[in-house]
Formats: sequence, structure tokens, C-alpha cells
Amino acid sequence: MTIALITGANRGLGYETARRLVAAGHTVFAGARDARRGADAARALGARPLRIDVTDGESVRRAAEHVRDETGRLDVLVNNAGIIGARKPVAATTADDMLACYDTNVFGAVRVFGAFLPLLERGAAPVVVNVGSGLGSLAAATDPAARAEHVPAWLPALDYASAKAALHMVTAQYAHACPGIRVNAVDPGLTATDFNGHAGSRTVEEGAEIIVRMASIGADGPTGGFFAAAGPVPW
Repeated sequence: MTIALITGANRGLGYETARRLVAAGHTVFAGARDARRGADAARALGARPLRIDVTDGESVRRAAEHVRDETGRLDVLVNNAGIIGARKPVAATTADDMLACYDTNVFGAVRVFGAFLPLLERGAAPVVVNVGSGLGSLAAATDPAARAEHVPAWLPALDYASAKAALHMVTAQYAHACPGIRVNAVDPGLTATDFNGHAGSRTVEEGAEIIVRMASIGADGPTGGFFAAAGPVPW
């Protein structure tokens, strides 16, 4: 039985990922910052609720202790929790805007990975999936051909895009440092969820497909990569 944790699982891509992993027979901890919403989502999913605020180190530590006490290990970690950022023009984005976005989208994933690493090291063919974005692709930002092929919905977003680029580097660094764990980043594409006011062109089912696929790769799967449903995405 695979033990999985998905942060930000009470809605959107996290919820759909949890639903599909539960349906596949996995034991899923549905992580959520709001305890009530998380409990409601977990009940609907048939998952286990887990109160976790990725911006709060103490909350993350307590969550790791809870999973340790419940299962003793973790096989799959999906760092899905994120915020969209200030949504300001690039030149108007402030350092405080950047800090707020990085605190959830980058530092949050680092906090969770660090706290759950001992449990992942006890897991069976452990896997980490960091939910990135094509907006964080340097190739897409600098090469019109790469942008047209891989990130057709690209737009400028200084805080969000740079945070996702940083998360991609975090992914590569963890993959080098932890060869016993498959660590990859994924791009779900522009998915219609509450996150973006349902403005995306992809359904939540389509967006979650690559997350679920990479969460299920096993010991022989790739590591240190960046993938979308259609295949690898250029860094």
C-alpha cells in the first residue's frame, strides 16, 4: 500500500490528484492549511485529513510527526500548495510581493521536503513531485520558439514565474542530493481552477494527469526532470 501526502489537497489540482490516487488504492493524506476545509475534502475523497500550513515551520513539523505516528513512512510527496502571487505588472512587483510568493511556492516546498525526508527515506521507491509551471521555464521566457511549443499560454509574472523557476532548481538539487528518491517537477498547464478564477484552457482532470503519472513512476522512473503531459519541458 502506497502512502502519499498532497499539500493543498482541499481543492483544484491537489484535490483531483488525491481523488485519483485514492481511487487507485493509495492511502492519501490530504494536506490543507484550513483544518475544516481539509477535513471536509478528506471526507469526500476517502482520504486522511492533515492540517499543514507550508509557510509555518511548526505546522509542517507537527504534520510530519502525525504521519510518522500514523504510518511510519511516506512513499509519495506532492508539493502542490501554492499561491498565484500579486498579479501586478513586472515593474510594479515589489520585494514584499516576491517574498510572499516565494514563502509558499519555494520555501514551503523546502520546509515540507526537509520535514518529511526521514519518512521518505523509509518509503518504498519514494517519489517527490513538485508542481511547477511552464511560466518558470527560462527557455520559454527567452526563446519565442520554445514558448510557442511548450508554454503557449505564457505571460509575464515576476513573482510567480521566478518562484517557479526557483522551485525547478530546488527540484534538480534535491534529485542530485537524494539519489534514492525520484524527484521531479511538473507543469500541469493553464488549468481552470479557483487558483486562476477558472480562466485556464485545461480541465482539472487534464492538469492533474501529469502529477498523477509522475507520482506513480516507481524506482525505475526518471529523476531531476521537468515534465508536462506531452513530455519533457525545457528548463
